[in-house]
Amino acid sequence: MTVLRIVSYNIHKGKTALGRRSSLLDLSAGLSGLKADLVFLQEIQGRNEKERHQHAQPALLAGHLHMEVAYGCNAIRKKTDHGNALLSKYEIIDHENEDISDHKLEQRGVLHARVKIGEHCIHCFVVHLGLFHGSRIRQVAAIIERIKRLVPEDEPLIIAGDFNDWNEKLAPFFAEELGVHEVFAQTPLRLDDELPRMKVSFKRLWDTFSFRKLMETEKKLRSQRMKLPEISLKTLPKVLKHLQDPEELPPARTFPAAFPWLRLDRMYQRGFEIRSAQVLKGRPWSKISDHAPICVELALAKPQAAA
Repeated sequence: MTVLRIVSYNIHKGKTALGRRSSLLDLSAGLSGLKADLVFLQEIQGRNEKERHQHAQPALLAGHLHMEVAYGCNAIRKKTDHGNALLSKYEIIDHENEDISDHKLEQRGVLHARVKIGEHCIHCFVVHLGLFHGSRIRQVAAIIERIKRLVPEDEPLIIAGDFNDWNEKLAPFFAEELGVHEVFAQTPLRLDDELPRMKVSFKRLWDTFSFRKLMETEKKLRSQRMKLPEISLKTLPKVLKHLQDPEELPPARTFPAAFPWLRLDRMYQRGFEIRSAQVLKGRPWSKISDHAPICVELALAKPQAAA
């Protein structure tokens, strides 16, 4: 079984959170320390003729990290361009960037790369969706159509990037149409100390203890009473997690990096076992970009031999 460390990061065009100076050296050092196998990058500059030290960022980072690179150019300006990139320690078989722009004010694309890891072909989709809800819905529809058309159901799949989905409306589309799972919803080791959604949790808490009280009044069912931890202000978060359906756990908070609050960055997967997921907070990450990166470990099982 191969365990992959995967990072997704909106790097703010290689500038610090406030955009005042270059963060490429700190970014390269930070990514090097993570020892990631795959890195999904958004807002990375392929060309910058105004600031030469900001030029050719995909090739620069790939060279420093000794990784292969695929770049998808989306937003083209007179002297600059930027888009999405995939860095990989494994062979990138091929890649294609599809324009999913919804209007002239925003240039958006999805980078689809196939990566060979052992006997597997991994489909990696690096995305950066629009700022408007209607645009995101149409862009997600385009991504789903591409995946259904080009990705066999038995081949592993990762979709990661900046979804700009602050109101959390997109997850059902991916789950229902593609059978993928958001990594923070299902990981057995979630390292961001995120509580379940309080509205759902308190409802389940109330229903459970009402049911417990009912059971206690039934002598015939005394042997089947639920065993729940004692409740206090100190233990309440653990009780809520104990009662929470993993599918109802929210995505991680990643923006702004200095004090993550909005749930903008996501990673969806199919065909892996999720080992852990975390948001990288504090320094140096809070200074490198306006987003916080997410770091996930996924286990890739060996393909079963044909009978």
